Amino acid sequence: MRITSTSCICPVLVCLCFVQRCYGTAHHGSIKVTRNQTKHIEGETEVHHRPKRGWVWNQFFVLEEHMGPDPQYVGKLHSNSDKGDGSVKYILTGEGAGTIFIIDDTTGDIHSTKSLDREKKTHYVLHAQAIDRRTNKPLEPESEFIIKVQDINDNAPKFTDGPYIVTVPEMSDMGTSVLQVTATDADDPTYGNSARVVYSILQGQPYFSVDPKTGVIRTALHNMDREAREHYSVVIQAKDMAGQVGGLSGSTTVNITLTDVNDNPPRFPQKHYQLYVPESAKVGSAVGKIKANDADTGSNADMKYSVINGDGSGVFTISTDKETREGIISLKKPLNYEKKKSYTLNIEGANTHLDFRFSHLGPFKDVTMLKIIVGDVDEAPVFTLPSYIMDVHENARIGTIVGTVTAQDPDSANNLVRYFIDHNIEEDRYFTIDANTGTIKTAKVFDREETPWYNITVTASEIESPSLLSHVPVGIKILDVNDNPPELAEDYDVVVCENAKPNQVIQTISATDKDDFANGQRFYFSLDDSFPSNPNFTLKDNEDNTASILTRRRKFSRTTQDTYYLPIVISDGGIPSLSSSATLVIRVCACERDGRVRTCHAEAFLSSAGLSTGALIAILLCVIILLAIVVLFITLRRSKKEPLIISEEDVRENVVTYDDEGGGEEDTEAFDITALRNPSAAEELRYRRDVRPEVKPAVKHPTSSSLDSINVHEFIKQRLAEADLDPSVPPYDSLQTYAYEGQRSEAGSISSLDSATTHSDQDYNYLGDWGPEFKKLAELYGEIESERTT
Repeated sequence: MRITSTSCICPVLVCLCFVQRCYGTAHHGSIKVTRNQTKHIEGETEVHHRPKRGWVWNQFFVLEEHMGPDPQYVGKLHSNSDKGDGSVKYILTGEGAGTIFIIDDTTGDIHSTKSLDREKKTHYVLHAQAIDRRTNKPLEPESEFIIKVQDINDNAPKFTDGPYIVTVPEMSDMGTSVLQVTATDADDPTYGNSARVVYSILQGQPYFSVDPKTGVIRTALHNMDREAREHYSVVIQAKDMAGQVGGLSGSTTVNITLTDVNDNPPRFPQKHYQLYVPESAKVGSAVGKIKANDADTGSNADMKYSVINGDGSGVFTISTDKETREGIISLKKPLNYEKKKSYTLNIEGANTHLDFRFSHLGPFKDVTMLKIIVGDVDEAPVFTLPSYIMDVHENARIGTIVGTVTAQDPDSANNLVRYFIDHNIEEDRYFTIDANTGTIKTAKVFDREETPWYNITVTASEIESPSLLSHVPVGIKILDVNDNPPELAEDYDVVVCENAKPNQVIQTISATDKDDFANGQRFYFSLDDSFPSNPNFTLKDNEDNTASILTRRRKFSRTTQDTYYLPIVISDGGIPSLSSSATLVIRVCACERDGRVRTCHAEAFLSSAGLSTGALIAILLCVIILLAIVVLFITLRRSKKEPLIISEEDVRENVVTYDDEGGGEEDTEAFDITALRNPSAAEELRYRRDVRPEVKPAVKHPTSSSLDSINVHEFIKQRLAEADLDPSVPPYDSLQTYAYEGQRSEAGSISSLDSATTHSDQDYNYLGDWGPEFKKLAELYGEIESERTT
């Protein structure tokens, strides 16, 4: 099968198509395929041969953007098996088959039904096959071929990064590179000139130029000055088809800004300036401003101002405001109109960042002259001194002159001045001042020991202008007068040892004085002459403001006298001399051999009897042991008890509560509380039966009249008092419980507790019939009954 194409539309394409159709098959690997045949040779078996591909193979081309009314013819498929009788059917499959590309299955003609865009898809891969129309069997194997979309110039160049913003320094050399722009063309760069772009400048001449091939923009003039023109708008065009007529083009804008360089020196607008400053201006305050202009910007316009000469260079100073680039003129010293009425300053403004490439443009600094006029102002009075120090003696009389302050009007009018003390603090009320002369006097009597220093403020004002005030501090020192006698520096605790020797120093004393002595204090010590001579102690003045206490004899005894008193006199060296008396208390103490005090208490007196410490400890231990033995003996004796059953005749029921272990069932000897159960049956004062009393008083039998008058409450109080005073009670606590059933009951008591003291007709003989377990009980009640009978 052969493929033919008629898509050549120019002489070059015609030649290519001719070569393709007539000669190109040998160079594009085309293979002629014939039908499958079987050759029979006599005497040989049947041999099968591989069928050959019977079509001429090539790639097809189709023009993009075809806008005709009929489908565009692409090419033709033809098989050697096709005899033209319509028995061969051509089938087309692959990309776009049936939608974009259609084939005549009889003739093999291929057409394109849609307009194609090479920029979206450059080629299509399809498969062709020839089959027998009657049997639908392939006559030849399926083959693959490509249909390429042939480019036309349908895309203009585009600047994808535009518009551009770029800077270049001013005063740059001609040809300085500014920016390279690049335009892209979507057409096929390998086919014709559709994608071949050239650059040109449409706007921005004669300042800039562009390279037509590379798109590099360069400066086209020398020394482009930013101060003359800062911004430029350059339009660059890119055109395909190598710039030929009919080519497509695109453009972009490049905004170019000239950046500043320091090519302009600063300049003062005027060569002479004048400034008015009042003489009342404060030192350190800003009194004026001055500025030099610089056409440059940023750091290239930074400058520094300085005073280079002039008679006011010592009175005024200038600094630079970095924000406004102004020179700030400040006052360095106070002004006085009466002394100097004007000053002259030569001020220089110079750039701080120099570019030596432009040094030929001249010095980058400028100088101007400033004349400062001092204005006259009505000023407050001025004191002759910035502060005053005065003094006055303590105890001086009220009205004593302390000192004088002086102030004058600095103006030419020389007005009179008045003085007064600023009474804002309480201390100022201690002094007065003469309003005309400024003399300060005392207003009270001062005590240096109470307050040694006073600070006041004196104010001066002009009589004509009382609102103009000036102030001055005045310090007043209170001078000392010897008006305080000396005293002992502390309360001394003087101790003398019993074994002291004669002329032994037992204490060194010193004194203090509230007064202030300019050349140092001097104190004198002596014994008080108003007392008799002390035979035991004496005093020695050491002439260094101290004195020593010495003993006059040997051996002191606390048993004889434990405290001594020594009167002394202390005087100072002031004029007049003052003195005071004091009494030293001297205690006698026992000391070790090395002089250390052992004790000063009286309990240590036994040591003087010759007993050592070890002997005293031994005696103390013996006393403690004897006391322990006595306490133990008394405790054991009191804790010893009698047998609980003293007599078999005293048989009664008892309820006993006490802090000790009981005696069991046979414990019938305890408190007889029958009297408490029935106070009328009380016959005698009974003692506790659990402890044998040492002294037994005689028994008193109350009469029947006394028994009837017994009060239970008084009876219990009596028993309680007897229990507290009973010498036979044990040392431990005993809890006694009393119960009383009441009196004058018509039914009488049914308690068996009363059976011991009342007559009863009860017969207890039946207890003997109860068995051996009640034998003891029967014996007891039998004895009681026999006693009653008797």
